Amino acid sequence: MVTSDQRRRQLAREKYERQQKRREEARRKARRRMAVIGAAVAVVVATLVGLIVGGVFDKDKKDQAADPAANPSASPTPKQSPSPEMAIDQKAKYTFALKTSAGDISFAMDAAKTPQTVNSFKSLADKGYFDNTKCHRLTTGGIYVLQCGDPQGTGMGGPGYTIPDENLDSLGKANEQGQVVYPAGTVAMANTGQPGSGGSQFFLVYKDSPLAPSYTPFGKIDAAGLKVLEDVAKAGTADGGQDGAPKTEVKIEKGTVTQN
Repeated sequence: MVTSDQRRRQLAREKYERQQKRREEARRKARRRMAVIGAAVAVVVATLVGLIVGGVFDKDKKDQAADPAANPSASPTPKQSPSPEMAIDQKAKYTFALKTSAGDISFAMDAAKTPQTVNSFKSLADKGYFDNTKCHRLTTGGIYVLQCGDPQGTGMGGPGYTIPDENLDSLGKANEQGQVVYPAGTVAMANTGQPGSGGSQFFLVYKDSPLAPSYTPFGKIDAAGLKVLEDVAKAGTADGGQDGAPKTEVKIEKGTVTQN
């Protein structure tokens, strides 16, 4: 016969076993919750890493790469100094002759259409500003240009002043994408993307290129010069990409502006 003391001990043991069972079940549930939370965190971290590596959070860079029009002019606003005083005949035509390591490139400039631009380029050329500088950028997709005029060769240099935009409506009305065609043979000012931010950098168009009408078109390349550009473009960029330093070095040995 079970005594009352034995019965109490049995009930206490059963109670203890039930408590242990509940605690073990609680621990199992807690472990399951932690496993689910850990897996969710891992997924979030992996997703964030993937987005960062993929460049999703680098919006400016991503947009710039996707839209070549954002990039023919990647120079910052230079430290300001006075622009040159007007010293050209604003009714005359001028020629900018570039003697380069890849061949001679000349283009005509009409001062009546772009007096500030022509005046600035003549002033700079007369000082030898463009001599022994490299054309630092070639694009072979989306837009088709060779960019020059930076004495630093980085796309960040300028003369220390800016000039106003000119002649922006000469290429016609923009399409639904806000672009016009800069025809092959056009020479236009590079800028920072802001109005009136042109300095000394310019780009030479070797194939029709759709761009926003934000870059002052101020020159027309002669046939021989366009052939030089096309040959440079055929060689591509140094790293094989669509935007970078040209594989065929284009060094401006001498830049001269003369009145016709």
